[in-house]
Amino acid sequence: MPPIGIFFSSLALIVLAYLIGSISFAVLVSRCMGLQDPRSFGSRNPGATNVLRTGNKTAAALTLLGDAAKGWLAVWIALLAARHLQLPTLAVGLSAIAAFLGHVYPIFLRFKGGKGVATALGVLLALQPWLALATAATWLIVAYASRYSSLASIAAAVFAPLYYLFGGNVAWDFDTVICLCIVVISVLLIYRHHANIGRLLAGKESRIGGKK
Repeated sequence: MPPIGIFFSSLALIVLAYLIGSISFAVLVSRCMGLQDPRSFGSRNPGATNVLRTGNKTAAALTLLGDAAKGWLAVWIALLAARHLQLPTLAVGLSAIAAFLGHVYPIFLRFKGGKGVATALGVLLALQPWLALATAATWLIVAYASRYSSLASIAAAVFAPLYYLFGGNVAWDFDTVICLCIVVISVLLIYRHHANIGRLLAGKESRIGGKK
């Protein structure tokens, strides 16, 4: 494929990944189940943690699965296209970032989205399943011990690129571009939790299952 074809094919993948990431399962699930719009209460973030504040665990679980699935799907499509069209790894990495940004800044919700934790996990699942498993385990351990979803998310974001780096060429094939893209997603995720970090330090952060 000529360079111009590679460029436009890569660009199409990135845009598609962003659009897939922009689908808000928190809003869709809430509407389908007759629940209050998650943007109108609690943290006002359209994500699984805020949906859980309604007390409907099924809705929260469906939101979590949907947000993770869209991250996985966007990157899976990018991987498949890159393999068949012989596109550079950068196209896959940027598609991963685009899917995450789609959730955080969704075009369908006027660029006001969630924190992106579940979507980031879905992205990792498509890139490297064992990495996703290790990152999810980190989230669960910290969440169980602290009862803070935000703290668990921050810890998982910190450890994800470290797991990829130290597991490279041992548990999976290491790729510098993919590693850098994971770092970018982790930094963005931590940035999205800057308000939570302030509340954690002040002892005012809501615990899992509590009403904000």
